[in-house]
Amino acid sequence: ISGYSLVVQARDSGIPPLSSSVTVNVDVSDVNDNSPVFTPANYTAVIQENKPVGTSILQLVVTDKDSFHNGPPFTFTILTGNEEEEFTLDPHGVLRSAVIFKHMVATEYVLCVQAKDSGKPQQVSHTYVQVRVIEESIHKPTAIPLEIFIVTMEDDFPGGVIGKIHATDQDVYDVLTYTLKSEQKSLFKVNSHDGKIIALGGLDNGKYVLNVSVSDGRFQVPIDVVVHVEQLLQEMLQNAVTIRFENVSPEDFVGLHMHGFRRTLRNAVLSQKQDSLHIISIQPVAGSNQLDMLFAVQMHNSGFYKPAYLIQKLTNARRHLENVIRISAILEKNCSGLDCQEQHCEQSLSIDSHSLMTYSTARISFVCPRFYRSVRCMC
Repeated sequence: ISGYSLVVQARDSGIPPLSSSVTVNVDVSDVNDNSPVFTPANYTAVIQENKPVGTSILQLVVTDKDSFHNGPPFTFTILTGNEEEEFTLDPHGVLRSAVIFKHMVATEYVLCVQAKDSGKPQQVSHTYVQVRVIEESIHKPTAIPLEIFIVTMEDDFPGGVIGKIHATDQDVYDVLTYTLKSEQKSLFKVNSHDGKIIALGGLDNGKYVLNVSVSDGRFQVPIDVVVHVEQLLQEMLQNAVTIRFENVSPEDFVGLHMHGFRRTLRNAVLSQKQDSLHIISIQPVAGSNQLDMLFAVQMHNSGFYKPAYLIQKLTNARRHLENVIRISAILEKNCSGLDCQEQHCEQSLSIDSHSLMTYSTARISFVCPRFYRSVRCMC
């Protein structure tokens, strides 16, 4: 306990007795009675041969239970195992290479490292670091091509994570890094450590081919990443139809069924080849294992087919559509829970273009806005 706060009252013996109070703060000052603690107690690390001088090998983690003025900053020293000065240790506890290691020369080093705190008198602790020298990479990284579809309202894309590159390497200790050509960084970014692709705000309609590569430090491999951006029109919402699927997650639909179902759906509802099918959004149905897909069909002369016409087409082709995935319902109006009796039920759809949903698999990613459906009874 670092301190106490006491309230002390003095009361006299008069009639009536009078009193007053005062607060007494007692600070318990710290003495340096705890040694630094390494986490973990001892370390193992690897470095590939032929890595350049200054390569980071290990980050030491040290804590101290004493107060801040008796703890960090810590002073690190390599006591033994570095007689030939193959390693350096910086003030932040990062162990780096000071030579270019060769697997044929030595395969293992054991260092004894000391950490000293800033208290008076100083406390010290020790750890052992085992560093293995392994052969350099012999396998190139492999990466899966990625195709990303972004659906957004007109010029209102807020940006965010739109997908992730999946790459592997047969060299167990290789660390993969991802890079994007500099001329594309005004629109996209790639996280160098995990391969996540980030789109910046305000993307225009169209197709983008990204120059992304993955490196294991020796080999660099290009990755095919294509981004399709489609901007929605308000008229699409007014002519949208919902297909509700049974027992499927958004990721499974995107990764396993979307391409095949889109092709079957085009054959079912398009009257002419020049017509365009627009998938507006996909969204799980709350409290169930169902999934809603919202779509509209644009005629080649720029108008949109009415929902009633599309529903008739879908109903006739439902058996063919269910060869791809099981359909729970085809919805134009969703009046569940409303008892309109003989009145009409009116449905309206709204899009929250700043609430994006990203459904990503290894090969395909689908980014779409969240939608809301409201219904009411009309006379």
